[in-house]
Amino acid sequence: MKLKHFFNLEWKQYFRSAYWQKSMALNILLALFALYFIVTFLALGIALYPILKDAFPDQDPLIIVNSYLFYWFLADVVMRFFFQKLPVMTVKPLLTLPVKRRKVVHYVLGKSVFSFFNFLPLFAIVPFGIMLIINDYPLVSVVIWMFTIFVITLIINFLNFIIESFSSETELSFLPIIALAGGLFAINYFNLISFTSLVATAVNSIYETHVFIIIPILILIGLYLLNFKLLRGKLYLDSSLQSKVKEVKASNLDWTRKFGEAAPFMQLDLKLIWRNKRPRSSVFILVIGLLYGLFFYPNPTYQDQPWMFAFVGIFVTGIFLINFGQFIPAWDSGYYKMLMSQNIQYKQYLKSKFTLMAVSVIIMFVLSIPYVYFGWNILLAHLAAAIYNIGINTHVVLFAGSFNRKKIDLNQRAAFNYQGTGAVQWLVGLPLMALPLAIFGASYYFFSFEMGCLVLAILGLIGIVFHQKLMNIITEKYLDSKYQMIQAFSQDN
Repeated sequence: MKLKHFFNLEWKQYFRSAYWQKSMALNILLALFALYFIVTFLALGIALYPILKDAFPDQDPLIIVNSYLFYWFLADVVMRFFFQKLPVMTVKPLLTLPVKRRKVVHYVLGKSVFSFFNFLPLFAIVPFGIMLIINDYPLVSVVIWMFTIFVITLIINFLNFIIESFSSETELSFLPIIALAGGLFAINYFNLISFTSLVATAVNSIYETHVFIIIPILILIGLYLLNFKLLRGKLYLDSSLQSKVKEVKASNLDWTRKFGEAAPFMQLDLKLIWRNKRPRSSVFILVIGLLYGLFFYPNPTYQDQPWMFAFVGIFVTGIFLINFGQFIPAWDSGYYKMLMSQNIQYKQYLKSKFTLMAVSVIIMFVLSIPYVYFGWNILLAHLAAAIYNIGINTHVVLFAGSFNRKKIDLNQRAAFNYQGTGAVQWLVGLPLMALPLAIFGASYYFFSFEMGCLVLAILGLIGIVFHQKLMNIITEKYLDSKYQMIQAFSQDN
């Protein structure tokens, strides 16, 4: 199979999928962000030389830039870990055909070279290099310098995939990379080891002695081969069937029976959360959400901005609601077709989701009570935010879920994982967070802090009073979208 066949297959898969048109709004938004960064880097590359020359007339601008490359590379590693994923294609059908596995792996790795993360630095490097040439720097040396930076960028590209491969097997896999990056930064900051000098010296040496360019090239080839070995080792038809033998632990969920007809669905949700990696990882994020207030309340700056308390309260008490609720019903996308073929009432299914989110809000509010140490007004804001979350935001995320069309892989990690994320998940943040903040802020500005809390609580109570009518409307919307979701969840994203 030739390279053009791989491009042809992916092109057809993308444009024939059910979610293509649904993702257009998000794709346009991402394109605008990409254009913004391109223009920013281009302006930086053009203006960097004259700015440095004016600010430091006695120093070489190239030497100054090289002295800051360590911070650039460190930030690049962290950003790639959180936002760049290895480009994949549906390879299982190819494994039953006479297609060599090495061709598939070479295609996937080669495709990663064309990542936006790899080409974005060029919009700053190339203009800066041209400015150096205009100012009588040696042409060959400047070209070698630009090529070196690009090679190091590709090294970071393949290094990221290796880090991702080893960290994806652990819970809270983002903590090691943060600890590593923070540790390197601290070692350099306290001058234990000057990484800025080491990187600057290495790049300057390549600039002056061109033969040293062979070192980063050899490192790049080594990382490519290591990635090739790791991916090829996983490229087997039955690799997904292999699993580690673990002791099965059964949990007693009899307490859920008090919730009536929604109990069976709540048990399924709790088992799904506990037994699968991605929803289980999202539970650990509750700790981060609970400690979120410590970034604001001890800070004297925010003591004079009490309108922020409602925002923190919404986030702290609704962290599970936000993380879990925005992917309803995509959590069940793997067996959604089977679920919809059963003789069940859709309203019961949605009621279990609502109950689970409402209970989480109550639990998070109780756990956040110690924040009263920073003031009784904080406890009042959290109480109003919790009532608003139960009465309004639970219904908002349930209604938004009827527009979900992307399947979720439950075995992937949760943190900074955008698989299954569509325009719905980005847009639902406005009514979830911005709307209550605007309501509270307006009430606080025209009246008082207590009035802002009262308005949020009243709105929440109205949502609770009209819960049944709101659920009927939401259920009708899900029933109207039932077959579109079945078709969309039957496809791979």
